[in-house]
Amino acid sequence: MLTTAATPAQMHALGAALATVLRAGDLVVLTGPLGAGKTALTQGIGAGLGVCGDVLSPTFVIARVHPPDPERGGSLALVHADAYRLAGRLEVDDLDLDADLASSVTVVEWGAGVVEQLSPVRLEITISPDPVSGRRELELTAVGGDWEQRLVQLHGRLPVV
Repeated sequence: MLTTAATPAQMHALGAALATVLRAGDLVVLTGPLGAGKTALTQGIGAGLGVCGDVLSPTFVIARVHPPDPERGGSLALVHADAYRLAGRLEVDDLDLDADLASSVTVVEWGAGVVEQLSPVRLEITISPDPVSGRRELELTAVGGDWEQRLVQLHGRLPVV
């Protein structure tokens, strides 16, 4: 599935829409160059899930766990990881992301080629920014499970850009 976003606010809105089809155990792998909007998309996911705290880039801490905030309607935790500085799958294993996977939504920036062993079922999102317009094209790819059906549901919930 393809969609677009022209601004960080639109990336945030896409993330919030995506949160409506996410559930415990989901792995979302984000790919795109620096500044593509991976963290903005994850911030929208966090807002949509109703998690505690601000969702910030995990670049320097590698991973952050945002528990659900019942006052914001949250019921799922968000694990937000950045695999950019990881040397490979062994370092991913050291993070124990799979320990939280079953009870959380796990979003990994720069995770392609590194975190696929965490789950055979996942959503892969590739973000391609246009350097002239700043518009981002997002390609959402279902890998296993019922992701194809959930992408159909998501399509009807996407904000109009």
